[in-house]
Amino acid sequence: MSATTAPARPPFPTCDLLGMPIAQIDRAALLDHLFGTLAAGRGGWLVTANLDFLRRHAHEPAARELYAAADLRVADGFPLVWAARLQGDRLPERVTGADLVWLVAERAAAEGRSVYFLGGDADSASRALKVLQGRWPALRVAGSASPNVDRVPTPAQLDALRAEILPTRPDVVLVAMGSPKQENLIHSLRADLPATWMIGVGATFSFVAGDVRRAPIFVQRMNLEWFWRLGQEPRRLFRRYIVEDLPFAFELFARAAARRFRRS
Repeated sequence: MSATTAPARPPFPTCDLLGMPIAQIDRAALLDHLFGTLAAGRGGWLVTANLDFLRRHAHEPAARELYAAADLRVADGFPLVWAARLQGDRLPERVTGADLVWLVAERAAAEGRSVYFLGGDADSASRALKVLQGRWPALRVAGSASPNVDRVPTPAQLDALRAEILPTRPDVVLVAMGSPKQENLIHSLRADLPATWMIGVGATFSFVAGDVRRAPIFVQRMNLEWFWRLGQEPRRLFRRYIVEDLPFAFELFARAAARRFRRS
């Protein structure tokens, strides 16, 4: 990894979850950091880590190396918040990619910053842009693209994206491709955009466009948003949520409890 792409020292205190450093930060402080560094001419790479990210980090060396290359990781998911508390640490709140799209768009519109929308279904991305610009007419859209990209992007795919994105000089790039595809792409493009914040946001364009409904607030607060999503897309999400992530949640809590016991 070159000096250009090496992650900077975390600007916030972190807690360690199975070897992944998670910033102990709330959404307001995160936004201040993102736009403060942009004002100083610097960008970065933000990972919004949920239970599935942490499972890959714990069990897949390639994923561990990939997520470690990011400049900042925040907790997108109540299981991470609860595991931190169980082991005796504190994460102020859950910071989701689905929430950040709205918050980043609002702040970018207020500060005259540009946002590039990369990934997602082309129709969903287009309608998501209209929703966001309808709410914040001053939002500067640097561009949008919904390319077909491999899980690990090829040199030809990267060259095409560089030709598309780099001339727009975006302040923020929101990458909606799911993990780890979006992280692989960000990792490959990061050195080309040193003054840009790059954030993986998964299926968020579909949420904004209204194609997929987010769970009601009371369901989110009960940590049942995953169950709501499973009900909407059972064929796509059953293996991930039930077969892979649910058993890992028990492993995570057991290891968090063990860590707290060792500390005491």
